[in-house]
Amino acid sequence: MTGLLENIHLALPEMIVLVTACLALLGDLFMRDRYPSIAFFTACVGLALAGVVSILFLGEFKTLVFHGLFISDDLAHLMKLFIYVSVFLSFFYSRLYLKERKMPAGDYYVLGLFATLGMMALVSAHSLLTIYLGLELLSLPLYAMTAIRRTNSDASEAAMKYFVMGAIASGMLLYGISLIYGATGQLDLLGIANAITANGEQHSGLLSFALVFIVAGVGFKLAAMPFHMWAPDVYQGAPSSVTLFISAAPKIAAVGMALRLLTFGLADVASQWQQLILIMALLSTGAGNLLAIAQSNIKRLFAYSAISHMGFALFGILAATTAGYAASLYYVLVYAVMSVAAFGLIVLMSRAGFEIEQIDDLKGLNKRNPWLAFMMMIIMFSMAGVPPTVGFFIKLMVLKALVDVQMTWVAVLGLLFAVIGAFYYLRIIKVMYFDEATDPAPVHLSGITNVIFSVNCLSLLYLGIFPGVLITACINAFSY
Repeated sequence: MTGLLENIHLALPEMIVLVTACLALLGDLFMRDRYPSIAFFTACVGLALAGVVSILFLGEFKTLVFHGLFISDDLAHLMKLFIYVSVFLSFFYSRLYLKERKMPAGDYYVLGLFATLGMMALVSAHSLLTIYLGLELLSLPLYAMTAIRRTNSDASEAAMKYFVMGAIASGMLLYGISLIYGATGQLDLLGIANAITANGEQHSGLLSFALVFIVAGVGFKLAAMPFHMWAPDVYQGAPSSVTLFISAAPKIAAVGMALRLLTFGLADVASQWQQLILIMALLSTGAGNLLAIAQSNIKRLFAYSAISHMGFALFGILAATTAGYAASLYYVLVYAVMSVAAFGLIVLMSRAGFEIEQIDDLKGLNKRNPWLAFMMMIIMFSMAGVPPTVGFFIKLMVLKALVDVQMTWVAVLGLLFAVIGAFYYLRIIKVMYFDEATDPAPVHLSGITNVIFSVNCLSLLYLGIFPGVLITACINAFSY
């Protein structure tokens, strides 16, 4: 028992978020009439405390806790920091949206906190059991959040699709895990890696079979092709505040799961999973960008955009080098900041009785609010990979990692798909600046909302002009 509790303080961020979720649930249940925003403020305080603890843990030695089930290292804490930021921004941007539509705001924050706890468990997992636990703890609240607007048939349909596809993906991942256990007799990722090194050739067929199911499960969580079919419908059908949440932080957790499974536990069979990742990455970046061009619904467009971005994140893992893994981590962290800003604008501009659904809803935004149009332009330039925004550097690092391992043809294809993708981002800028507004009424944001949204967007410029700190942190996360 002493050994179990020896380093329990390293799981303090998870404990803080768990306690915060419980307090928010109780506060919303018993004190909502007196303090309508108690769940929101409780969530913000808990996320801030967990963020402070994770910052303090950065740079410490890699430590295993709970008999190897849980790992505390720079990779986990860096991902957790960006998860906290993404979740906080999602909550903050959604406040008025939830209030205007009389949606159960307390349920939204509580479910979001439990999903955050699942993400944190997932990025700190050092065992197949913890990975599965974290995955389910992340997924189940997201299904409920998608259907949170019960009177909306589109949301209910999206939630059902998400739940059915998620259950199939979880089953596939669980089957792959059982095959890995059957081949190695281990659940600990380090134990699996050692067992494959020692006896991998004897069970090569079983391991190859297991990889197919594991990569399929990971691909679903990333919404990578051909496991993407849920994403456009869920992005479009779910309330914009839920789409905002789903689009950012869970992507960090999904890449964290992929990095833990493939680069820690299954590194010795990299030549086999590289082939699967190659197909998924090329399909995602190619078809994702091409299908996005055909969309008129802005949420569906961003869904296909997310698919193409996850393809780029997979390029880093495909390289199967430390530089490639660092590039993949860097990519998904920045993507979360870009995505929360893009959907944040949609949520902030949607007012009571009106939803920003179509690209044409952004027509003439420059005349209605020039500052918001400029912020959206920064987001679009960053997503397209235009310098000096940080989107240029994340794509550059991923493509450089591919060139360094003689996968130049893949890098060239990635570059070509990125150029194709720039078209629909520039189309949104054209609509904002050169089309006449259908509704000429000015768009106003409150002071604090305007400040936080501006900081969110301008950080994409700052990280592009001064990329060194974050790049170094991502490289150090893999220097073991």
